[in-house]
Amino acid sequence: MIMHYWQAIRPRQWVKNAFVGAGFLFAREWHNTALAIDVATAFVAFCLLASAVYVGNDWIDRATDRAHPVKRERPIAAGRISRTGGVALALLLGVGAFALAARVGVQLVAVLAIYLALNAAYSLALKRMVIVDVIAVALGFLLRILAGTVGVGIAPSPWLLMCGLMLTLLLGFGKRRAELVGMQPESGRDVLSRYSPALLDRLITVCVSGTLIAYSLYTISPQTIALHGSADLVYTVPIVTYALFRYLYLLDRQDAAEDPSRLFLSDRHLQVAAVFWLGAVIWVLR
Repeated sequence: MIMHYWQAIRPRQWVKNAFVGAGFLFAREWHNTALAIDVATAFVAFCLLASAVYVGNDWIDRATDRAHPVKRERPIAAGRISRTGGVALALLLGVGAFALAARVGVQLVAVLAIYLALNAAYSLALKRMVIVDVIAVALGFLLRILAGTVGVGIAPSPWLLMCGLMLTLLLGFGKRRAELVGMQPESGRDVLSRYSPALLDRLITVCVSGTLIAYSLYTISPQTIALHGSADLVYTVPIVTYALFRYLYLLDRQDAAEDPSRLFLSDRHLQVAAVFWLGAVIWVLR
């Protein structure tokens, strides 16, 4: 029983909440212990709220999920968790998230509230609108970045927001492409039928280019060089380039996972690239 609840909150998805720490990484406030604790609290709060949203969405979509070849195995769709149990779990996670956020400040509470409202709108309407569905998901990632910046008192960098937007749009359209390729006639995902592989390939190309250009310009920006006292961040661009191209390679394979989080957790090349990038950034900004 406990395992079913653990599966329902999807802990593997928590890797997405690493975006919460992006602002702290580039703000060079590593010596500020109080701020580090606030960022860590924001990360945990977002994990709890995101899990509450997952459970809530599974409860709302339980009927259509039963027709999906993969989602029908989710605990709520499969009947391993009752309707009452699903509602109680979502409420418990949500209350815990806002309780933690309140310890940090009203700004973080506001960001979480906006994230919750966005996901409610997504579940009720936005997920059925072509392109808008992916933009809504990308905005959810931007809110993660804002939780780790505005939510804890760090001024967000426009470059950081731009890179985050383009990257998450890439992941969103990549996920739609993987879903479309693996879609079954009975899957119940009407919005997928309005996409085409050719359209998604063009959108993905735009997002890859936008991500790479935005990150490259960030590394050579005079403001960035002045803030960090170094122009060496540009040497991390090849790592980012490889990671993006590796993602495209995996996406082009027939067995590409629908979920970017699962793809990251299963591909050693992406993991190594992430470790090298993080290490290089810390070395440059130290």
